[in-house]
Amino acid sequence: MTLASELRARFGEELVLDGVPAEYLSDATEARGLRGHADAVVLPRTAEQVAEVVAWCYEHDAPITPRGGGTGFAGGAVPLGGVVLGLERLRSVRSIDPLLWRMEVEAGVTTADVRRLARENGLLFPPDPGAAEQSQIGGNVATNAGGPHAFKYGVTGDWVTGVEAVVAPGELVAVGGAIRKDVAGYDVKSLLIGSEGTLGIITSAWLSLAPAPEAVAPVVSLHCGTAEGCEALARVLGSGLPVSALEYLDAETVRRSADSFPVPLGAGFLVLTEVDGSAEEVARLREAVLEAVGEDALSVWAPNGAAEIAALWRWRDGVSLAVQAERGGKVSEDIVVPFDRLAEAIEETLAIGTRHDLAACSWGHAGDGNLHSTFLIDPNDEQERQRAERAADELFELAVRLGGSVSGEHGLGLVKSGRLARQWAPAAVALHGAVKSAFDPKGLFNPGKKQ
Repeated sequence: MTLASELRARFGEELVLDGVPAEYLSDATEARGLRGHADAVVLPRTAEQVAEVVAWCYEHDAPITPRGGGTGFAGGAVPLGGVVLGLERLRSVRSIDPLLWRMEVEAGVTTADVRRLARENGLLFPPDPGAAEQSQIGGNVATNAGGPHAFKYGVTGDWVTGVEAVVAPGELVAVGGAIRKDVAGYDVKSLLIGSEGTLGIITSAWLSLAPAPEAVAPVVSLHCGTAEGCEALARVLGSGLPVSALEYLDAETVRRSADSFPVPLGAGFLVLTEVDGSAEEVARLREAVLEAVGEDALSVWAPNGAAEIAALWRWRDGVSLAVQAERGGKVSEDIVVPFDRLAEAIEETLAIGTRHDLAACSWGHAGDGNLHSTFLIDPNDEQERQRAERAADELFELAVRLGGSVSGEHGLGLVKSGRLARQWAPAAVALHGAVKSAFDPKGLFNPGKKQ
């Protein structure tokens, strides 16, 4: 019997798909040629069924690749054989307590639905990674996903007070919960957050919420070049203004995405800042931001009204797709550098592209020093793709040399496998491996990732 037929005999046709649909073999890295293989796809409906499937896989030495919305950019959901365990059917909102600013949701609930539920109750779930309609909260927690507003509010893990997860050899456990403080043991919750499914499979999460701000006010400024734009960013940061977002787009990114900008946009380096809070506070902060960025700006736009603000963020969410549309494919990495090395990293991204004969650009979360350094490719040109992978390798070396990290919010996944050793000392890498062995002694949870 095949692995799939054995699983179907044990769990039934309702849970085990007939064949392996192509959409379960790739994620958002597909355009760079990354596609895996699997023997079976299992879609449990409950956390208990997840535990039963994991127990069966552990008993039969079958690798397990957990999968959420498949929106990752590091190949974390790309299987290397064995069983794809999809969590899309775990869609229950187990509880929501608006007066206590919290909810518990299962792993398959989309990010957009979590934010909508919070908003409908006058609250805010601040983490805002991309592809909110497709990405699922389990994947957001498993990758500790970030986003534009992480500068003020932090990443997904900062809003998780507890998780339920299936760990080897198939046990359902809960750590943390509906509490704000817990130092009773090792921080197992935080180990599972960001582990990319290599230590266990998250089935639900307790999420902390915040009061929704009364008002928000973005400010967009255009500058001559990288040096001037980064000086404007430094003025905002150095002023101590509590901005909620501090973003940048280099001139090449602006050129490729300007057609869809809500108002006519000239050429240059773009800075996007947003403030939020009470109406009175926002009015004061917006004036301070306008002064900080306007000192040497070519132009400044401060949208008014919900429709204009929503249009601006829709445009920002679509920048990645606009850039990719030029050639049909891209290799984009999420390196992080200290803020004071940001301009250097932006310029070096372009230089790396030139060395490898590739069009290059970058954009990202400037306040966090997080660049989405990108090389454009024809996805059907294997030589071009290989040059882009070599260029990405130079990016990782650049990040480490500047005192940064090879990944800020996408994780290591399969794309960056083996790169951790460039960033950490051997003793730290050994501790990392020891944690993996303690949680997953057979090495069956998402093999080949997070290493």
